[in-house]
Amino acid sequence: MLSVSRIIRRHLSLSSALAARITRVPLPALSPTMESGSIVSWDKKEGDRLNEGDLLAEIETDKATMAFETPEEGFLARILVPAGTKGVPLGQPLCIIVEDEGDIGKFKDFSVEQAIAAAGGSGGDAPAASAPETPAPSPTSAPPPPPPPASTPVPSMSSQQPIQQSGDRTFASPLAKRLAREMGVQLPSSGSGPNGRIVADDLKGSSAGSAPAPPAPPAAEGEFVDIPLTNMRLTIAKRLTQSKQSIPHYYLTVNLKVDELLELRKSFNAMLAKDGVKLSVNDFIIKAAALACKRVPQVNSIWQDTFIRQYNRVDVCVAVSTDSGLITPIVFNAQNKGIQDIGTEVKSLAERARQGKLQPHEFQGGTFTISNLGMFDINHFTAVINPPQSAILAVGTTQQVLAPSEDTEEKFKIVNTLNVTLSCDHRVVDGAVGAQWLQWFKKYMEKPFSMLL
Repeated sequence: MLSVSRIIRRHLSLSSALAARITRVPLPALSPTMESGSIVSWDKKEGDRLNEGDLLAEIETDKATMAFETPEEGFLARILVPAGTKGVPLGQPLCIIVEDEGDIGKFKDFSVEQAIAAAGGSGGDAPAASAPETPAPSPTSAPPPPPPPASTPVPSMSSQQPIQQSGDRTFASPLAKRLAREMGVQLPSSGSGPNGRIVADDLKGSSAGSAPAPPAPPAAEGEFVDIPLTNMRLTIAKRLTQSKQSIPHYYLTVNLKVDELLELRKSFNAMLAKDGVKLSVNDFIIKAAALACKRVPQVNSIWQDTFIRQYNRVDVCVAVSTDSGLITPIVFNAQNKGIQDIGTEVKSLAERARQGKLQPHEFQGGTFTISNLGMFDINHFTAVINPPQSAILAVGTTQQVLAPSEDTEEKFKIVNTLNVTLSCDHRVVDGAVGAQWLQWFKKYMEKPFSMLL
């Protein structure tokens, strides 16, 4: 097999010294389940100087739209995959970076096919190329290493189309771009961020009259509208289909009396009001579920085909609905955290999830999931297990019902109740084990002080 340096020289008549000074930037795996991505926008244009850590492009993964940072210093010689391209496979070259500005023009007609050929593959996971002829190793002679810490991608709230700018390029954060797009205003030429970067605060006071709003999309003809699928929606569909087809679900429902919990929550909120803290019922549910998982650890497990992996810590995923779809940020080590800490953490996670600002490690993984639709006045529902986990708890709304009274002279009294349904993977959690988990969960919820002992 020809070396990368040799192939590049064949296509471009470059010297081996120049071939050793270029970097082919492939599409990286920005999440464990990512198989392809879409190029939302390029934050740099050909010829721009690049500093390590600069925002290079925005890439839509199966989880969210991520800001991909420049892996190393140099000059952007060639963009191989234009903005708006969807379904780019992992490992396909995205752009070429050169060390010397004078080398930019030599890549004017360089194509993605040539870059793929230089990698010795078809654009996916390229095999390692043979060693270069020169003693110095070529940066492109082997599959690129994982991006350094400085280039770790961070979620971005960019929309699907980049802002069109004229003249010199304007440096702006993804949030600033989105706000400008929503407000219908042009970005200023410079901002208050580092090196003049435009941030969201620079748009305060801007009016929609400063630039024409983008034209509304044409009305769809006929009786329906075809909505393009985002990578996130495709991944949700794929994972949930996989869950229902491969995981043997069964469901257990229990009714909880939560009067004591509501009273305890009311007392806690009164004490914490001066600190601006307000606990929700869901904060108690997360704590109770985590403690129940410690009591019945079989539920805190995953199926691994040849064995069952049982986790020692309980990382609770909390389902959050966003404009892009469902995402499940994680409360790590929930069994060891106080209810106030859980409440503060969940509010922060949910807010950043809706803004698209979660770091990948904050929503990838988890050992147990809670889906709460109580705020929508849903009394009861069943949830689909979040693979590879073995259980998910579906939580309905609090209801007031009449129940026989044992403590008063009246025959009946009003009781606050809550329906929850546990979906279990029968390969991992037997029916009796799931019922045992619900017994512990019921105990913690109906006698909430037991969670504090």
